[in-house]
Amino acid sequence: MRIILVTGPGGAGRTTLAAATALAEARAGRRVLLVSEDAAPSGGDEKLRVLRPQPGPDFRREFLALQARSAAALDLLGAAPFEDAELTELPGSRPFALLRAVRDAAEGDHDLAVVDLPPLPEALALLALPAQLRRYLRRLLPPERQAARALRPMLAQLAGVPMPAQWLYETTARWEAELAAVQAVVEAPATTVRLVVEPGPDATRALRTARLGLAVQRLALDAVVANRVLPATSEDPWLAGLAAEQHRHLAELRTATGGLYELPHLGRAPRGAEDLVLLAPARPEAAPAPAAEWAVEDRREEDGVLVWHIPLPGAVKEELSLVRRGDELLLTVGAFRRAVLLPGALRRCTVTGAGLVEGDLRVRFTPDPGLWPRTP
Repeated sequence: MRIILVTGPGGAGRTTLAAATALAEARAGRRVLLVSEDAAPSGGDEKLRVLRPQPGPDFRREFLALQARSAAALDLLGAAPFEDAELTELPGSRPFALLRAVRDAAEGDHDLAVVDLPPLPEALALLALPAQLRRYLRRLLPPERQAARALRPMLAQLAGVPMPAQWLYETTARWEAELAAVQAVVEAPATTVRLVVEPGPDATRALRTARLGLAVQRLALDAVVANRVLPATSEDPWLAGLAAEQHRHLAELRTATGGLYELPHLGRAPRGAEDLVLLAPARPEAAPAPAAEWAVEDRREEDGVLVWHIPLPGAVKEELSLVRRGDELLLTVGAFRRAVLLPGALRRCTVTGAGLVEGDLRVRFTPDPGLWPRTP
């Protein structure tokens, strides 16, 4: 099943485009699920189903489940438990509800799921969240510590403090499993991101931000959609000038993308299902290209190094930072940061240099004689 994640700058029309794409695909005979908090009506098409994330109920369910698992500890503290009716969602609960909805969408029996993501900056942070949280959980509560459960009473006596309760490890394991499931969906080859922009001064900047942010997360950009395109010719001087400026920005987008979808301005806000169909991008003839591979090039014979190629389209040297920490490479590119686990061969090497060549970050690793296997 394909999953299309739709985002773009605020006000560019991403929610309208997500609904239009879902409706057009359903009318073409595919079973489609639209995930959106502001979902449009289905247009009477039985092949289109709408799933609305529910941050409030989702937060209450998770909070009450956590409270039930920690009931013994709360009793010792004399804490009064909360009831469902008195709980209100906390800030930050909406991204988790949306991620769970994405996971649920992948488990359905649909041909296609279209997900209306938040505006571009929030969307990029949302897509990076599962991997980031899994890393934090592994560092703070490593799974291997659970093997010491039988020693916990003795360790508590020696340390003079109580050791973490079993429910903490069980909760962590459950969160790890849920986050892993969401991350698998986000990073699956069949999941792509579609960017919606309105031609203007900020469109090219938004495209660069999207490409770079997605590349850091190893995600693919499915397509770029230019929305609300004005007619190229008009007898009205004011409208003609506005259209001419917009088409200059369209030319920049075409050059930057090598091709994009262009959707017309209807002259009004979309009114119902028939207008939505007019705003659906044409179905691509070929499958979307996967995210560029982070390949390791073996140049030991020529230069005595291994080169890790990390594609970062639009990156500039001044915004780039690399730090080796154990078996991880901490990569910072502008506003984006990610801790990447090194491939097995590179963990036995030392970093000896890096260079950025036309969007290709080339990190050089020299084998460590003490760790590299010796040839007979």
